Amino acid sequence: MFHLRIVSSKLLILGGTLLFTAAFFIPQANAGQVSPPPLVLSPNLAEPWVLQLQPRATRRAAPPVQRRQVMQPQVRRANWWSPRQQPVRQQPQRQASAPTSRQTAPEFLPTIVDYDGKHKPGTIVIDTNTRHLYLVQNDGTARRYGVGVGKPGFEWAGTHKITRKAEWPDWRPPAEMRKRRPELPTFMAGGPQNPLGARALYLGSTLYRIHGSNQPWTIGHAVSSGCIRMRNEDVMDLYERVGVGTKVIVI
Repeated sequence: MFHLRIVSSKLLILGGTLLFTAAFFIPQANAGQVSPPPLVLSPNLAEPWVLQLQPRATRRAAPPVQRRQVMQPQVRRANWWSPRQQPVRQQPQRQASAPTSRQTAPEFLPTIVDYDGKHKPGTIVIDTNTRHLYLVQNDGTARRYGVGVGKPGFEWAGTHKITRKAEWPDWRPPAEMRKRRPELPTFMAGGPQNPLGARALYLGSTLYRIHGSNQPWTIGHAVSSGCIRMRNEDVMDLYERVGVGTKVIVI
């Protein structure tokens, strides 16, 4: 037993001596040499290689790239002969405009003018060229009104007398007129919608009349089938100033 203990002690002393010697000589053997830095791989570079080393079944699929679709504006050519293209812009809807006010031109409104003609006072003279009606007065003046006259092909001239007067007259379109315009009625009672207007002065045995109109904007124009049109307020004024038998001269 004593011998074994001596041997064990010797072995422990020998082992400690070897460890001390190794620790002493290894640093001296590497003296003068610089140890290289540790090898470190970037995660971004190492990941593809690591993925290649992994089995195919265990590879993680990269998420699909979502592409956002950008709507391009529809284009059209500025002109069919021009290569330049412009975006199509939706035109705003236009609102319905209010009806345009139709008024009689100032030169066709009633007025008093000097008159030095040959016709006697109380005579009606209608100048179809200037679209004026004159009522000759006693003091060397005349009352002048604007009128509408016959359209081309329906002009006429002559001398007649007023043979009849009527307030808000009925209208019976002549057969010749209804032949040209079949949509016209054979009879229309007097009233604001009647084309003869508020008053009518019938000329001799003809179909022509001096009458009012529900279209005052036509005064000063050649639009009728031969009758002489006046504004309703003007024909009412003339109606009160003349009587049956008044001479009417159309030039």
